[in-house]
Amino acid sequence: MSATDLPRLKSATGRWILLATILGSSVASLDATVVNIALPRIGESLDTDVAGLQWTLNGYTLTLASFILLGGSLGDRLGRRKVFVWGTIGFALASVLCGAAVNIEMLVFARILQGVAGAMLTPGSLALISSSIDRRDQGAAIGLWSGFGGVAGALGPFLGGWLIELAGWRSIFFINVPLTLIVVLVALKHVPESHDPNATTRLDVPGALVVALALGALTFGLIETMPLLSVAGVLLLAAFVVIEMRSDHALVPPVLFASRVFTAANLVTLAVYAALGGVFFLLILELQLVAGYSPLMSGVATVPITLIMLVLSAPAGRWAQVHGPRIPMTAGPLLAAVGLVLLLRIGPDTVYLTDVLPGVLVFGFGLAALVAPLTGAVLGAVPSSEAGIASGVNNAVARTAQLLAVAALPGLAGISGALGDPVAFHHGFGTAMWICVGLLLAGAVLAAALLRPPRHTPVMDSVDCLPQCAAAGGPALAPLASETPAAKEK
Repeated sequence: MSATDLPRLKSATGRWILLATILGSSVASLDATVVNIALPRIGESLDTDVAGLQWTLNGYTLTLASFILLGGSLGDRLGRRKVFVWGTIGFALASVLCGAAVNIEMLVFARILQGVAGAMLTPGSLALISSSIDRRDQGAAIGLWSGFGGVAGALGPFLGGWLIELAGWRSIFFINVPLTLIVVLVALKHVPESHDPNATTRLDVPGALVVALALGALTFGLIETMPLLSVAGVLLLAAFVVIEMRSDHALVPPVLFASRVFTAANLVTLAVYAALGGVFFLLILELQLVAGYSPLMSGVATVPITLIMLVLSAPAGRWAQVHGPRIPMTAGPLLAAVGLVLLLRIGPDTVYLTDVLPGVLVFGFGLAALVAPLTGAVLGAVPSSEAGIASGVNNAVARTAQLLAVAALPGLAGISGALGDPVAFHHGFGTAMWICVGLLLAGAVLAAALLRPPRHTPVMDSVDCLPQCAAAGGPALAPLASETPAAKEK
């Protein structure tokens, strides 16, 4: 199908394509949010400690971060719809295994498979819009994709908490089956197939496997307190860098880091998203284990963060487009750090309006100021032809930061085995939040020092970041190895 034959957004086919991509990306992003809320119930049901809950989150994040770029490359070569459908089916099957888990080992294994499927599903959703919708409507389509994803992110904690209380934690995995079935049926019937005609035939499989082994070793070493394994992970990461520098079809093209702004933005991402990973993992546990909140109430407690980002992310992105990203990328982490200090008021006798809401609001304002300018800085730092891979690399950096933070923070805070001891967990929560404050301050310092005021900062439309921001999953994915509509017009 030629570019002139692509369906318009208002056509029936255009609406079906939008439905498939929105529902597919929402299932993947909401799963991470809802699993956070279910962690205390999972721990109680499967008789596991904090380490088991770390693996429940990190099993998914590990394979997703390791293979998400490879998944985008597979779609470009084998067919974006084909890989999107494969990923959706795999996600459904892995979700069934998650819901049927009889012990924590089975759940973690299923989550690892779910992450592999997510790495095929996630990059394909936006890439399909870019390749399947008439270029005149792509901006509107991406805006709708982002907006509905943001709304889903806002409703997810409420609906997930309600579902957990109504039908138990297993229901949050089983509910994925009918949703993914709709995605597959709509995609096969209404979404046209597309490829990247300029994609190379070779895939950087060695790079993907080495980075997966590196992150796996680091994660296992941090969670299980095995320093030698962590050192092995660092050495494997060094080997990954060497592989990428020598490859003519690198998964992470080293040339991207020749841009000072791109390098600076990814360093800020590494620090800030490590803090976010720790906050969203431990805050929900603190609310349920220490403050006595139900899954529903703990989910609702954090909804203001998403609502603030829905309202303010677009204005923040527009401001950064005119004035540059340095100020919001410095002020945002500072505000978020103040929010975390306020959240230290949470305890056994917590009152939501005075002890939780002020911190949640300030933290939300900080994220709203930060994330859209950060995503814009990443895309504005590279040529338009490299916008897709640049966004994918930044997304992988964000997920890797969250992976390592969830692995390291409980051990550093002394709460690895404190799931059944609210007093010990509360003490460790305070220590962990101060570490996250330090990470946010580091992100602010990096932004202030490395992002000099540019003469001109081209950035994408800020709405593109909303679905992932809502779930604290990282910056948005532009179509991998493809140009965004905005980039093509530059």
